[in-house]
Amino acid sequence: MTDGRTGVGIGGWTFEPWRGTFYPQGLKQKDELAYAASRLTAIEINGTYYSSFKPESFRKWADAAPDGFVFTVKASRFCTNRRVLADGGESVQRFVNQGLSELGDKLGPILWQFMATKKFDADDFGAFLALLPKAVDGVPLRHALEVRHESFRDPAFIALAKAANAAIVYADHDEYPLIEADAADFAYARLMRSMEDEPAGYAPAALDDWAAKAQAWRKRGDAFVFFISGAKARNPAAAIALIERVAK
Repeated sequence: MTDGRTGVGIGGWTFEPWRGTFYPQGLKQKDELAYAASRLTAIEINGTYYSSFKPESFRKWADAAPDGFVFTVKASRFCTNRRVLADGGESVQRFVNQGLSELGDKLGPILWQFMATKKFDADDFGAFLALLPKAVDGVPLRHALEVRHESFRDPAFIALAKAANAAIVYADHDEYPLIEADAADFAYARLMRSMEDEPAGYAPAALDDWAAKAQAWRKRGDAFVFFISGAKARNPAAAIALIERVAK
């Protein structure tokens, strides 16, 4: 079996403290994505959680990134922040059909993030997973689930995710449950503990550990690792440091 690829990056690419630190002084804002995509191997698009975009935006983003780069896309909150998930079919279709297919082979998994107050209900969650399409406009879709309530530590949840080939996000956070389960043929991690007093966000030994994890995940398929929140100003440096390690 051939190893999968590893996509490592950050959440979004527009953040003022990155200007003059990650981004060179004087770089035009319109050129920030192209610069970020030249240094990283993946970016999680977060703006799609809050609002929809036109197909032209996705096409422009794809054109700014080199071959082999991957964009994962955070699903709309209107799909996941609801009392009855099974009622979200129209929102799911609206989200998927806004232009994601314009990313083409640069489209990575869709991230479905659930609020920390959302509890596991097997019937409702199973019905929600059935709403997730396997492709849009001929472009295959993969799905990753980030759950934030302890009730999801349930074998029934893992079984549902496995049946749908949906990855359970490896969420490294002080307050959210860490559920380690090989539910899909790819892995998705969100690392949220970068520290301001570490130049690369994480201590070298911690980055070595994350690299080992990423390489292990890659043995069974693609692995996506994103540095999100924490000391956000340090996250690009953290991603670059991890990219260097997984390339060895």
